Amino acid sequence: MTNLKAARLQGRAVIEIAGAEAADFLQGLVTSDVESLGAGTARNAALLTPQGKILFEFIVLAKGDGRFLLDCPRETAAELAKRLTFYRLRAKIDINERPDDAVIAIWGDGQTPPVDGAFADPRLTELGWRAIVPGFEAETVPAGCEAVDEAAYHAHRIALGVAELGSDYDSGAVFPHEADLDQLGGVDFSKGCYVGQEVVSRMQHRGTARSRFVPVTINGAVPAVGTGIEAGGKAVGTMGSGADGHGLALLRLDRVGAAVEAGNAITSGDATLTPKKPGWAKFEWPLDDATGAE
Repeated sequence: MTNLKAARLQGRAVIEIAGAEAADFLQGLVTSDVESLGAGTARNAALLTPQGKILFEFIVLAKGDGRFLLDCPRETAAELAKRLTFYRLRAKIDINERPDDAVIAIWGDGQTPPVDGAFADPRLTELGWRAIVPGFEAETVPAGCEAVDEAAYHAHRIALGVAELGSDYDSGAVFPHEADLDQLGGVDFSKGCYVGQEVVSRMQHRGTARSRFVPVTINGAVPAVGTGIEAGGKAVGTMGSGADGHGLALLRLDRVGAAVEAGNAITSGDATLTPKKPGWAKFEWPLDDATGAE
């Protein structure tokens, strides 16, 4: 018996990059190691500004034979395809949006997803699997799965503490470390150069990432994305998305630590927040055990 849920992610779109130089092209642009991907495996990645902030975030799926599919937020897909075309120059590749493809997320207690071509979500095992299929196939619920809506997937993601572009932060707003890409396989610190690499490497080696997206429990109404967070009358961060009493918050951890030590509540709008260090996180946590890893 399995206890699997499946949701079609209407907020995601697919871009295909194909050709003899597709791997080299992506390798020189994005934050993760694309060249080492085997067919049917995926990796989290981002395309940055020269100043090191995330312009586009996506999951790269290697299909073999020089083909890669980018699973990306729908609202940024057209602009991402345009930006990739700008960088293409003389590279022997084709870049195409695939509007007829659909992205499905599958998660739960089962060991094997009941969808051909499904791949493990590269960010976190607990997120489950994803599949990129023709849109008409996504209309049928996979065998052994309970069909749920996209909101259920986001509630699952939020509870695990995984932020996403579009849902939790805007393009050009945060650094990879702030979005925890360094913790979730989205940055390779041993590969060659890519756009924005110097800034990301400097943050890594100097340990200057003071702000992080972390999960929070919410006592009160869920604040809107972008709502400011305060402690002791001082700004300490901004809200990401939230659902079912849980949320994501981009917090200055040093300021939050000082506020908690001083006995000040962490608030956003009319809600009180309690931050938690996610179990997968390896970054320094300045708070006490009451707000430690679960």
